[in-house]
Amino acid sequence: MSNFATKIFKYRSYTPLPFLLLMLIFQEATPASLIVGFIIVLVGEFFRLWGVSYAGSETRTTGGVGGTYLVVSGAFAHVRNPLYFGNLLIYTGIGVMSMALYPFLLVAALAFFIWQYRVIIKEEENYLRKKFGQSYEDYCNEVPRWIPTFSKYKNPGLPQPEFNLKAGLKSERRTLQAISVTVLLLIILYLVTN
Repeated sequence: MSNFATKIFKYRSYTPLPFLLLMLIFQEATPASLIVGFIIVLVGEFFRLWGVSYAGSETRTTGGVGGTYLVVSGAFAHVRNPLYFGNLLIYTGIGVMSMALYPFLLVAALAFFIWQYRVIIKEEENYLRKKFGQSYEDYCNEVPRWIPTFSKYKNPGLPQPEFNLKAGLKSERRTLQAISVTVLLLIILYLVTN
């Protein structure tokens, strides 16, 4: 992993903070934006939770790219990067909720995160190609990188971790806390300013 990609991977949990701060400072929420945005956030968190309930705490590593399994079950059977897809929906939902400098701040945030995830995904894909070889290539040929498909990847017999919602919720604790605090602050700011 390149030094640049390592730093991006290590600090990926903190890069949303400047955008979230700007969305809170410049919020111009409406009842409709709060509702529509929150629904988008919920769909994003659904994909994240579905993904981590299979992949487990390995998704929380900051030391470097790695993985025990080539996970092709659950959300991973529909999109190769369900956590990043979920994150993009969560950022979009928060942007819609806040209506801060809309749509310019949201577009800038999404452009940054897509760039960031492209750097990280390149490293992750290199690792997975080296570790899982043709099995990973076959998976890539069937499952899109970014946008989920309704068709489900048929596992050719790869060992898979069990679905574990309890472990998924434990792994998502920080994300759920951050979403809850952000949503609550947006609602409070809306109530105070209207």
